[in-house]
Amino acid sequence: MKKVLYITYDGLTDPLGQSQILPYLRHLSQQGYQFTILSFEKKARYQKEGALIKSITESYGINWAPLFFTANPPILSKMYDRHQMWQTVLSLHKKHKFDLTHCRSYIAAEMGLRLKQRFGVKFLFDMRGFWADEKVDNGQWNLKKPLYKYIYQHYKKKEAEFLLKADGIVSLTQAGKEYILGQKAYRNLSISVIPCCADLQHFNYQAVSEEEVNKQKAHLGIPAQAKVITYLGSVGGWYMTKEMFDFFALLSAKYPEYVMLVLTKDDPEIVKQEAERSGVLPEKLFVTYSTRQQLPAYLGMCESSVFFIRPTFSKKASSPTKHAELMGMGIPVVCNDIGDTGNIIHATQTGILINKFDREELVNGVEQYERLQEVSKATIRASAQQLFDLEAGSEKYLQLYRTILENPKAPTNYS
Repeated sequence: MKKVLYITYDGLTDPLGQSQILPYLRHLSQQGYQFTILSFEKKARYQKEGALIKSITESYGINWAPLFFTANPPILSKMYDRHQMWQTVLSLHKKHKFDLTHCRSYIAAEMGLRLKQRFGVKFLFDMRGFWADEKVDNGQWNLKKPLYKYIYQHYKKKEAEFLLKADGIVSLTQAGKEYILGQKAYRNLSISVIPCCADLQHFNYQAVSEEEVNKQKAHLGIPAQAKVITYLGSVGGWYMTKEMFDFFALLSAKYPEYVMLVLTKDDPEIVKQEAERSGVLPEKLFVTYSTRQQLPAYLGMCESSVFFIRPTFSKKASSPTKHAELMGMGIPVVCNDIGDTGNIIHATQTGILINKFDREELVNGVEQYERLQEVSKATIRASAQQLFDLEAGSEKYLQLYRTILENPKAPTNYS
């Protein structure tokens, strides 16, 4: 049995860990791979969800080695986390003698590359996006400040090392892959595209009854005859909250039967204030939080969904998990073109693209909305099964694992 160390600087107790890490590893562990997961957990989430995750990993036969994420002080905490990550990697490898390190994003990839260079362990760089550029695009790293400029340049050099020395590379998007291969130094690389997939057995509109939908509407106080457009996720940051509310204000002016349901962990009062600034009437807005388990029931009441993501360079490599989940529920989307979303919308005709956010463009999107209402749930779900099925994504990882581990170029486990 091949032994794999999976390293992530995210937590398994985070929603992302439960939707974008564990489901894949469950499938792969059933194919003869013994996993150890090294993750970084937020203490509050770990206290709340740790026992559940431990029971899940144990049921899959997966070893879980959680560490705690350090937030402050900003730079020194990251140095400390990297140190404890490497010390733990060394300890785990001494015990298990891994054949492959599967590294989720750049911090993890540093460890995978060091393990390869020191012990010959095969190294899979699952890049998840242009991480260093994301830090600049979202304002966390101000390149006018010498320290952040140095850190950015350091990680761009590391990015080149990861790409050139990895035994396998995964990009979330075709757009990201094409950008990388367009660079002279990388044109001969082999890159697999595996988007953020969804568990389409869980996200299945056919499994949500009309009775359940009516019950959820009544619970939230949404009128039974109202039609619902939803936004799912965090408010602010990468997400263009103002522009989404601007769109809804125009939509509800033309279609008065519509209300907006925002499913978020963020403070409802902040969400309501943002909506009010865009002219959204209070009685048209409903804000609540949904667990992953509850989400299909909430989405079952929705006619459509909207998400606008800031169209920065780094977003070429982004694959919104919500897109896969919404399509699995047969829900058409109003969105902008980031990553592969534009090509997906054009190819499947399951949404409306808005790439400028002035009033004229938003009004044009509202004018197209009638067409969107005519797309059947079955058509949208069929496209999701073709593009975002978790089983198909897991199978791609399986084939990549086999290719890497059967490649004799790099020796494994020498010390």
